[in-house]
Amino acid sequence: MRFLLALMWLLHWLPLPLLGRLGETVGSLLFIIMTPRRRITLVNLRLCMPALSEAARRRLARQHFQVYARSILERGILWWASEQRLRRLIQVEPGVPLDAFAAGPLILLCPHFVCLDVAGVAIALEASACSIYAQQQNRVFDRALRRGRERFHPVQIFARTAGIKPVIRAMRSGLPFFMLPDMDFGIKDAAFVPFFGVPAATLTAPARIAATTGAAVIPVIATYLPGYRGWTVRFFPRWEDYPGDDLVAAARRMNAFIEEQVRATPAQYLWTHKRFKTRPPGMASVYEHAAETEEGKAS
Repeated sequence: MRFLLALMWLLHWLPLPLLGRLGETVGSLLFIIMTPRRRITLVNLRLCMPALSEAARRRLARQHFQVYARSILERGILWWASEQRLRRLIQVEPGVPLDAFAAGPLILLCPHFVCLDVAGVAIALEASACSIYAQQQNRVFDRALRRGRERFHPVQIFARTAGIKPVIRAMRSGLPFFMLPDMDFGIKDAAFVPFFGVPAATLTAPARIAATTGAAVIPVIATYLPGYRGWTVRFFPRWEDYPGDDLVAAARRMNAFIEEQVRATPAQYLWTHKRFKTRPPGMASVYEHAAETEEGKAS
């Protein structure tokens, strides 16, 4: 792991177009050799984009691996590049909403696009925040990840195992909560609502936290600029009348918003995650026979 981090540090000095193309080359190779993740990606795309041909879905899956690998290599820029370089590469639209930061409790809702770490850096360049992360098994990488995310303005990062109470305390002390809302953590504190028409275990935590703290909710999406010019981080208008009285309706609203953003840049969404791992009672796993499905399509 120390070697990998040293390599990332060395690579971050490269011009972004060269590093981006290198990442895409690595991603094309990973698409071939990372069979389990490729199968998960193709299952997700078959479920969410049934109108595409199988060939089109495979092209989209390959593109996803390319941008995902690229985002990992480019993380070195986020962790070690100068503030001046980052400000040149990150285009923020219309700007970090600092007025909302000062107005009271705030949730910055950031779905799992491959460039989500760029959104975190865009915020950290301007203000402090808090967030939850999955603690890494490798201590060296975990330390590097935390240091990378805690640059510039102080950021409080809590391990997911600590629960939500530290986040609530941080929000009440004035820190906005940078929240990643769209992974399958099981049915606890979740509801089955459609994601691209497929029942998905969807966290009700954004709505519950907003209701508990009175927080405003502002979505933020980070995606690539064309031509290897950097990234764009877009802050959307505050959601009005959210969460309302119905947590399931609030979860459905969130998924519909994420679907709309995925359609705009489909390769950049995190398709390698088992988004439909948790199934409604009586419904079979969609991933259990993924190997047989891919082999059957290929034959």
